[in-house]
Amino acid sequence: MKTIVPFTNAFTKLIFVFSFSAVAVITNAQNPTGLVFNNPTLKSGNDLKKGAVYLFKNVITGIDATVSIDTLVNGATVKKIDDNSGGLGYADAFQPEVQIGGMGESYAAFTIKFINTTTNSAELMKSVQATSLDIDGNLTLKEFADVNMNGGVATYMGNSLEILLKNIPIVGSLFNSFRADNILGIEKNGIDTTAKGNMYTVSKSDVSSFTVKYGAKSLSNSNSSRQYSLYMKGFQYPNQIMLPLKLISFTTALDNNKVNLKWTTTDEKDVSHFAIEKSYDGKNFSDAATVFAFGNTTTKMDYSYTDNISIAKANVIYYRLRCIDIDGKFTYSDIRVIRIGQEDNLAKVMAYPNPFTNELRVTLPHSLQGKQMKIELFNANGQLVKANSIASASQTETINTNDLGLGFYVIRITSDTEKVQYKVIKN
Repeated sequence: MKTIVPFTNAFTKLIFVFSFSAVAVITNAQNPTGLVFNNPTLKSGNDLKKGAVYLFKNVITGIDATVSIDTLVNGATVKKIDDNSGGLGYADAFQPEVQIGGMGESYAAFTIKFINTTTNSAELMKSVQATSLDIDGNLTLKEFADVNMNGGVATYMGNSLEILLKNIPIVGSLFNSFRADNILGIEKNGIDTTAKGNMYTVSKSDVSSFTVKYGAKSLSNSNSSRQYSLYMKGFQYPNQIMLPLKLISFTTALDNNKVNLKWTTTDEKDVSHFAIEKSYDGKNFSDAATVFAFGNTTTKMDYSYTDNISIAKANVIYYRLRCIDIDGKFTYSDIRVIRIGQEDNLAKVMAYPNPFTNELRVTLPHSLQGKQMKIELFNANGQLVKANSIASASQTETINTNDLGLGFYVIRITSDTEKVQYKVIKN
């Protein structure tokens, strides 16, 4: 149940941002009933203040999770880190209670990390399903929920008028998200998984990090507290709709003056075509080609396209797929990077930039592109902090390093024929 106090006339846009990181080692322990977030204890920092870190034990067998309060903006405050009182919502869900800051944009940002209970090292979850519940509203306030897993699949109830679900590119980011806005403006009692018209699920395998934004668009001022619920399990929906297909893989390989793009899909449903988008700065994309989709199939489908780059305008080219269904809905793939020029350097494995900040890139010679390999990152104490097993490597692989602290790291790249490592620095 959401608590809403009286409003005064004004305009408020309210956003709560939750950022989740699941990094490093792939675990075999997966729970089909979802992850359990219950009974947190304060691990460090001041309770309910910025910088506080909470420990959730055994969110799944052998794995703990930490939740940190990263940001409090424009007067937002965290009233409870996980509110299960009064029988509201679900004890297993992550349910923060946040008091909005009044006028303007107000939000709280959280980070979640998954940790191996025995080794205390970070874990990369093989599969994550995150369901945002109770996206409701009223005449003056309408909530939204935005889940960014760097792709994945979103499912929701197709005949509902409660929410509008769409795929949203993230400004300034290489990835996309799924966003649901409440459009009907009806307040629901409690937090209820039977109210499927007010919820949706995002699913993805091998998740290293994902973010969730909870918010509202309001025509009035408010200082009320509202309870939110992220239930870490999947659901089936009446007249279920999927946005819009499962993209299993997307790789790019450099071959002289050509870039070979290959991608594989499954569970296509009413898919129209793929627009291949190209950029020289990673932000401004334009259509480079169109490839028509098979359309409807439950089997794996392989696609390819070759882009001639003999007159490329820069030494770095960015590619992404826009997967479009017959209704015009679309989703983006992850962005792939191709590095050209400097042929002497491209004859060997390279890790750059060094020092790095938010991301680290690994460029591979032609002999290793399309091959299976593992990329690992170790901290100064020799602890594994990130690992990525790649079935078919692109020319340039990108590692998100937003969640790493400053200092020295060692990156190790291992294939069937080669094993190299470099010392790198984050600053």
